[in-house]
Amino acid sequence: MKVTILAKTRTIQPKENLKDEFDNFSGKAAGICYMPNDISTLFSEEQNKTDARIRQTKSGRHLSVYDHAVVSLYFEDIPKILAMIINNEKMYNTSEKSARYTKMNLNEKEQAIYNKWIEIFKQKISQKYQNLYPDFFTKSKIQKLAQENARYLISVFTPTCMLYTVPYGQLNKIYHFLVHEFEYKTDSKLRNALKPYIKEFCQKVKDATGLIDDELNADEKNRVLSLFDFKEVQKEYGSCYATTYKASFAQLAQAQRHRTLWYSMKTLDNNEFYVPKIIRDDNALKEEWLLDCKKQESIFPQGMLVQVNELGTLDNFILKMKERKCTFAQLEINNTTDDILTEYVQELGRKNHPQAEILKKYTLGSRCTFEDYKCISSCGFKEGVIGNREI
Repeated sequence: MKVTILAKTRTIQPKENLKDEFDNFSGKAAGICYMPNDISTLFSEEQNKTDARIRQTKSGRHLSVYDHAVVSLYFEDIPKILAMIINNEKMYNTSEKSARYTKMNLNEKEQAIYNKWIEIFKQKISQKYQNLYPDFFTKSKIQKLAQENARYLISVFTPTCMLYTVPYGQLNKIYHFLVHEFEYKTDSKLRNALKPYIKEFCQKVKDATGLIDDELNADEKNRVLSLFDFKEVQKEYGSCYATTYKASFAQLAQAQRHRTLWYSMKTLDNNEFYVPKIIRDDNALKEEWLLDCKKQESIFPQGMLVQVNELGTLDNFILKMKERKCTFAQLEINNTTDDILTEYVQELGRKNHPQAEILKKYTLGSRCTFEDYKCISSCGFKEGVIGNREI
């Protein structure tokens, strides 16, 4: 694993040491709320005043000022599941290599299974859709869809790369959450398998950035990694909602990018696997798929199902539909979003909720059918528009 700084906040008063520079900038920011004059006076104050404010904010746990400065880190060979863990925390931006659109470099055993299923999916997709929609199902499109489905069989520990931009204070909180995780005793096979990767990640971030500060943490609040902070929830739908469902690691990785919504997960007691829709009616292929999934279960394939909690507001669920109810979206998350919508509409109708009729308008198909959405890239794929596609 390798960590590289690609960009950082450019402060007014740069210093040789990045941590000193960010601390100094944060100390200045802390003075804004009660500055007697203007910003230029504050930034020209004597250094000892800024230093005193830094000490005061850290010891008094007034840490929000440390989120003004940000750093952009490039992670190479980070396990996909570790990327999911940090992507589940708030206050960040990320750009990650996609297993939906690019071929992955795997070990020999995984590569063979992956390549086999790419060819199977290419054949199934071509047979079902290429003649009907030649302009949409081009060779390139079919290849990408085949990759998207074959990646369900590769490990959630598969190395990937990502650019991750995070505030200085938040980086420290995440670091301490991760430290707590690899010290935490658990009987979860997944979490135990993660420990050496987390330990390496923490050390690499600390060495590469020099930004880790033991005073910038949230330990006294007993906060933990939000992805693993799973609590049993009862489904409820109103102006706010809470729901729980089974989803693959791959779907969860897509879902958690909706940063206005909250996600947590736990592994199942008995392993289950997502079966791509396009092979479900072919009993022989379905059986072969599940057999290959079982062969991969010790390395946690991305198609392995986990229990997921999703919590948010009605308005933000509507925003999620405007992203995920689309031909171009991953089919699994599209279908799960449809399932949640069905339950939501039924429950609001039962309660005579004032937004019941509004929500019904989103049940006609993909987002291009929404009255309040403007499609800028029409697919021309009928099954995709009405919402009964198999790929």
